[in-house]
This record gives sequence, structure tokens and C-alpha cells, in this order.
Amino acid sequence: MNWFKHLLDIIYPRSCEACEESLLGGEHLICVKCIIDLPRTNSHIDAIESISKRFWGKIPIANTITYLKFSKKGKVQKLLHKLKYRNKPEVGVFLGKLYGIDLKSVAFEKKIDLLIGVPLHPTKLRQRGYNQADCIAEGLSMALEIPFETSAVNRIIHTDSQTKKSRYERFQNVENIFEVKDMEKIKDKRIAIVDDVLTTGSTIESLAAMLLNEGCKDISVITIATAE
Repeated sequence: MNWFKHLLDIIYPRSCEACEESLLGGEHLICVKCIIDLPRTNSHIDAIESISKRFWGKIPIANTITYLKFSKKGKVQKLLHKLKYRNKPEVGVFLGKLYGIDLKSVAFEKKIDLLIGVPLHPTKLRQRGYNQADCIAEGLSMALEIPFETSAVNRIIHTDSQTKKSRYERFQNVENIFEVKDMEKIKDKRIAIVDDVLTTGSTIESLAAMLLNEGCKDISVITIATAE
């Protein structure tokens, strides 16, 4: 009941996860103004070379798209920080839904059969309590009406931080860190690998190579943001 929601908002005010301003009765997690102001890349409409070229000459990727432009101390960083480090998995689901709506408008779901979030190592998964990439994949799945899978692939090696490594060191750090747990779930499928931020692409590259080697049809990459 609307009056009850308004009453709850007065007693327990909700705030926008992006700007911290109070949410109105019909708003959820992110206020309408912030949703409108999100710095979209529109790479699903016009391919952006600086994004897709991260995989050129390394591995065949059918589509590389990202939802938002990442800037330090911006709203996108704040949202992803809350998703990843502040126990806000619902932010990932919500952002996935928003992006999925945009992708649905250009029938992007016809290009893929399955969504797979980049797996976390079990140790990291226990520490965080959830995989942020799976949260995003879940939201995308709801909007695009295609399945997402959380148990087909495992991360078997816990890697060091990539932040201060060179491109070559990053690739070595993530080589052979994944394994396919259920071959039938990926065989002959057009798979979209989902993650929060696209940086060098080394981890995604490693996962994509393994999936292609194990029999998937082709690979796309979908991320919420890209770091320059």
C-alpha cells in the first residue's frame, strides 16, 4: 500500500546509493535523477574501439560491451565500491537489470545463450559472502530473460592482487586458474562473461580461453564499467 510505504520512508528514510539523497516512495536503491545522469557508454549501439581492442590479437571475442564510464570518486565508483565491499549485492542486481533493459532494446539477448559471472575463489567467496559478478549476471538475466549459471565453472587458484603488476605479469597471474565443472552446461553455447569492471582484461581473457577450449560456441564480454 502506497501510504504504508510513505510512512516507512518517514520512519526509516532510505537514501540513494549513488548520491545519498533521500529516495522517494517509488524509487529503489538509486534515485531517478542519478539513473538519468549515469555516464553510459552506449557501446551496445556503437562499438568502442578502446574497449574491444583489449582482446585484439589475444582471443576471439564476439562482443565487448560495458554499461558505464568509470571515473575516480564518481558515482559509478561509489556504486561499485558498495557492491564489492559494503555488503550491497542488491546494487549489482539492480545495475544488471538497468543495463539489461538497455540491451533488450537492441535485442542483444539474441546474440547470447548463457550468462556466466567471473567466478571467485571459494576463499574470497566465503569472505565476501557473494560474488558481485553473479549479482550483475542475475540482474541481466531478469531483464534479458536468458539464463545465468553459477556452477558450470570454478576458480581453482586464488591469485594475488593485479593492481601493481605489468600486463605480462597479470596474464601469468591468472593463467590456468579456472576449470569447467559441468561441460554440458557450456557446450555449443554462446556465452557472455559478466564482471563489474573491465581493466586489462587478463582474468576475462583466461576464462574465455578455457571456455572456448572446452567447447563453447563463442564468447562475449559484458561489464558494468570500464577503467581507462
